Amino acid sequence: MSSLQNKIDFAVIIMVSRSNPNGDPLNGNRPRTDYAGFGEISDVCLKRKLRDRLQEKEHRVFVQSDDRKIDGMKSLRERAESDEFGLGRGAFGARADKDKTAKAACNTWFDVRAFGQLFAFGGGGGDASGVSIPIRGPVTVRSAFSVEPVSVSSMQITKSVSGEGDGTKRGADTMGMKHRVDKGVYVAFGSMNPQLAERTGFSDADAKIIKDLLPRLLENDASSARPEGSMSVVKVLWWEHNCKAGQLSSAKVHGSLTVNPDATYALQELPGLKPEEIEGF
Repeated sequence: MSSLQNKIDFAVIIMVSRSNPNGDPLNGNRPRTDYAGFGEISDVCLKRKLRDRLQEKEHRVFVQSDDRKIDGMKSLRERAESDEFGLGRGAFGARADKDKTAKAACNTWFDVRAFGQLFAFGGGGGDASGVSIPIRGPVTVRSAFSVEPVSVSSMQITKSVSGEGDGTKRGADTMGMKHRVDKGVYVAFGSMNPQLAERTGFSDADAKIIKDLLPRLLENDASSARPEGSMSVVKVLWWEHNCKAGQLSSAKVHGSLTVNPDATYALQELPGLKPEEIEGF
C-alpha cells in the first residue's frame, strides 16, 4: 500500500457545556486554562481520545490507557517485547536492526504509524539494555484552545460512605472539589505530512480512518467530569492539498478559519484549496 500522497490539514470545533474537558492534575484537576483565561485541551488528551476510538474500531494501538487495555500487558515495554502482542524481545536488543524494528512497529500499531513513538528501554540486562528507537510520525495534533476566555465554576462535594471493613460502619465525610467549564467553544488543528508518511507507511486509507473518526472523537468518552452530552464535536474541516508539499503552509490554512463563540465560523477563501465540511456526530 502506497503512503499518503497529498498533504492534509484539518480542524475540529468542539462545544463544551458544564463539563471539565481536560483537568490539570497539578492544579486540583481544574480545567486547563492559559494565563489569559482561555481554555485548553492538550494534544496528549486529544490523541488519547483518537487512540480510544481506533481501539473501538479494532485497530491495533500501542499506547493503551489502563481502563482500555485489551492484552493485559503491564507496561509499554512488556507490550513491545511480547511475542504474542508485540515484536518480541529480540527486536529491541542491542544488536537488533533498528530500522527493521521501526518498520515492524509501524506495520503493527496504527498509532505508531500515525503519531510516531520513542521506544526507549533502559537496562534490562543482556541484549535488551539501552535501546532507543525514535519514530517520527506524520500526523500532528495541536492543543485545542477556546475562542474566548472561559468561566470555571467549582463546587464542594462530600463522600459519605464506608470504604473499608464490612460496610456496617459509616465512614467520616471526605471533602473534595469538582470543577467545570460552564460554556466554551474550542478549536483543535492538525496536519498530515506525506514526507514523514513515507517513512512510517501511513497511507491514504489510514488518513481516511482518522477523517471518519474525528466527528466521533467524543463518542464513548463520558465520565463524572464529562457527562454524556456535555461535550460534542460541532464540525470537522478537512483540507486536502493537491501535492505532497501542500499549496499553502499549515499556518496559512489554519489561519483561514475564524470560529465564533456560538460555534459558527467563517472561512477565508484560499486559492485552489477548499475544505470539506463534515458534521459532528
